[in-house]
Amino acid sequence: MFTITKQFAFSASHQLAGLEADHPCSRLHGHNYIVEVELKGANLDARGFVRDYRELGPLKRLIDDEFDHRHLNEVLGHDHPTAEKLALFFYEWAHDRWPEVSAVRVSETPKTWAEYRP
Repeated sequence: MFTITKQFAFSASHQLAGLEADHPCSRLHGHNYIVEVELKGANLDARGFVRDYRELGPLKRLIDDEFDHRHLNEVLGHDHPTAEKLALFFYEWAHDRWPEVSAVRVSETPKTWAEYRP
């Protein structure tokens, strides 16, 4: 099995509802997010790729146009824009376009990651 991964980055704000008043994530704040998309394939195409990284350009455009320097509560339309929910959103969006997508990881900080893998 071959595995490839590509990273994308964006900066955005969010505010999480339902937390204690003294929880730092209950306040409006922002992160420099990293989105990592993993693709797997048992076979390579005629060019030797699982998928050409350039084909993932639409995901970069989505992130740049709809997520970068935005408020995630508004983008996603709810008050729980966690890294976990972002990982699921990006997984579903990407998997609809590229069936080789096997997982998506989202980082809010250099030491924290959330992953969605069906």
